[in-house]
Amino acid sequence: VTMTQAQKQQKPSLYLEVCCQSEEPRLSLKTSIVLFLLSYCECKCFKAFLVSSRPPDHRKLPEFLDVSASQPEDLPQLVKGCRLPAVLDETGRLCRAGLAVVLRHIINKTLEVDPSRNDVQALLGFKKTCLKACAEVSKWTRLCEIGIPSAVEEHLQNPTNQYQQLPLFILTLEQRLAEPVKVHNDDKIRRQKLHEQRQNEKNDSPGGKVHVDNESQPGQSAQVPDTVELRAALAKLSVEPVPALTTRENSEIRKVKTTALPPLERVFAEGLYFTLTDVVLLPCIYQYLCSLQDHTACTLRRLPHLRQWYSRVQEVPGVLRAAKACGMTLSIANFSMTRTLEESVEDNPTTLPEQEQHQEMTTELPFVGGPRPTLTKLKENGIEAVFAPHPRPGWTLPWDNLPGAINPAEGKMSNIRAVRKRQQLNNLVAMVIDLARPGYTIVDFCSGTGHVGIALAHMLPDCQVILIENKEESLVRAQSRSTELDLKNIGFIQANLDYFIGPFHIGVALHACGVATDMVMEHCIQARAAFVISPCCYGFIQNAVNFTFPKRFESREHMILCRFADQTAVQLPPERRCIGKQCMGLVDLDRSWAAETHGYSVQVMTMEPESCSPKNNMLVGRPKQKSGLEISANQKEAVAQN
Repeated sequence: VTMTQAQKQQKPSLYLEVCCQSEEPRLSLKTSIVLFLLSYCECKCFKAFLVSSRPPDHRKLPEFLDVSASQPEDLPQLVKGCRLPAVLDETGRLCRAGLAVVLRHIINKTLEVDPSRNDVQALLGFKKTCLKACAEVSKWTRLCEIGIPSAVEEHLQNPTNQYQQLPLFILTLEQRLAEPVKVHNDDKIRRQKLHEQRQNEKNDSPGGKVHVDNESQPGQSAQVPDTVELRAALAKLSVEPVPALTTRENSEIRKVKTTALPPLERVFAEGLYFTLTDVVLLPCIYQYLCSLQDHTACTLRRLPHLRQWYSRVQEVPGVLRAAKACGMTLSIANFSMTRTLEESVEDNPTTLPEQEQHQEMTTELPFVGGPRPTLTKLKENGIEAVFAPHPRPGWTLPWDNLPGAINPAEGKMSNIRAVRKRQQLNNLVAMVIDLARPGYTIVDFCSGTGHVGIALAHMLPDCQVILIENKEESLVRAQSRSTELDLKNIGFIQANLDYFIGPFHIGVALHACGVATDMVMEHCIQARAAFVISPCCYGFIQNAVNFTFPKRFESREHMILCRFADQTAVQLPPERRCIGKQCMGLVDLDRSWAAETHGYSVQVMTMEPESCSPKNNMLVGRPKQKSGLEISANQKEAVAQN
């Protein structure tokens, strides 16, 4: 995308939330996390706006930051539709929203300006994936983006005597910090550790010295920075000259089995290296500890792994400087660690409550049986997959007359796949065109590179189309295509769809994987919007975190249906594909029942031709017309615009 000179000089706009608690505005916890990262990176790439109805306190802001105040009603339209924090790019058409997305974007912008910042690069972790996966599939993203910030924020707003009974989110983190370390290429580091342990034994034995094992025991304070683990961590940061690990061990060490190697001591939250996870956790734990006031020392004694982590994070060069710039005094050296008899009795090993342990260790039930008994049982109870007739089976987009940037064949896909993609687009676009009215807002969820959304924006110039996608590379590609087409009625949001809260009239999603289909449906139902969704990856549905399945089937029946609904590939025998299609229909029937309980009329139909995809189901839902005062805000807006 070619930017104008004015756009190159303009900074992206960073919008941060200010909480108005009682009469004193304060920075939200997520805002504090963003500011801490900006300070650590010394990033000056953004124009920041503190969003509040009352003037915020500027005393805890980094001095180098370009900051202004903004009223909520004055926010750009794309930003209004998102939860903060959010970043609006120089074009005003691409918004990045959500804590993890914004933090990763700050790191990338810092590296664009100064690629030599290895310490900033290291924050992204192995293969640059730290906090990249959405909260539905990553336990660390779920803990850092949702769990701990939300729980600490709630604790700050409604403080209780939680020093007596530790809160669940703190116990979860303590348990995570106690788990064994698993890092890339840890075998090499563990052999180096074994080598040093044996060298220490040889050096200590002749003098009769008492050997102290390198591994710290639970509850001990942080080791002096001379362990293999800490040297590896500092080398990753490249903050000071650090001796490299031995590249090849002697034959005696190489012969030791992997199972006999010493375990690695956890240094930071996710393992050996200081990453974005630590950046998120530090302001959260700092504010939690500050809220305890005189009980901080007592609490830390009950959380040995958390205390060790909290101390080590402060040893990272740049952390104390960044904390000071944000008004944070991290040191715990002044906390009295004198133990009273009563506290010693209470100071038992900290464990999660039984319920949380179950949630953390939940695994799938063992799979038993096939689909035929389940299908037979459901049929005997009068439950069968029913597919509504396709209302426009022969309709197609005018592909020969459309600009090349709309045609999937212009992208990086085979001709056969491009033909099938065009057929899929024919189906979804036909359904949306039937539902759309001038002035409607249409949201393409899980948009990828924008095949559906861009086609809709071109075909419906009187509607506003918003593409929502969590993968930055895909969304940037979609923005480039829309610029080539000179589309004016399109916007882009990089975010997990939970962070989109704006009003809209129609939601569409092509092959929304697993529970993403249910998340899109929930968004549409909450907005009283119609939906056109093609589901995919039925086998992942039972892994949902925030949804209860099924609605009317038994759990084991639903699990079997989901498992076999994915067996529709063209290379499978016809009979097996037929059973897979029935299972798909029943799973989507259950989804349609769920929407109908919220006042929707839902049809499950098959895309035309059926060969366009093994996952060729399509759910089309319309909110039933309400009367009188029950008309939704979206409908009122549409009436006013028309």
